[in-house]
Amino acid sequence: MLGAFPIWVIAIDYILGVIMWTLIGRAAMNVFLPEDSSFFFMRVFVRATNPILRVFRPLTPGFLLDPLVPLYVAWFFFMIRFYLMPWLLGYSVMGMLSFPLESEVAAMIYQAFGNR
Repeated sequence: MLGAFPIWVIAIDYILGVIMWTLIGRAAMNVFLPEDSSFFFMRVFVRATNPILRVFRPLTPGFLLDPLVPLYVAWFFFMIRFYLMPWLLGYSVMGMLSFPLESEVAAMIYQAFGNR
């Protein structure tokens, strides 16, 4: 899978994927904890994602509840990875597990648990 793409495409996808999953993680943790929680992981998620949320503030509708804003911004990163990147690079959209980051994680999970 990784050999099919140039290394810079893989790097861009990994960066966009980590940002997307970090935003999703923040939204998921926000279900259980407030944003100003003293829990270490919540502080890391908030500190890492606040600059991204600030950049996307002009595109974020005002009617969204604050806990849903990270999911809304993560949707932009998903759309970039799923539609814009393949279109710009001339690749076809092959499905959810065509993402290099998620494909590698799925392969590791399969290797760890699939051969039993």
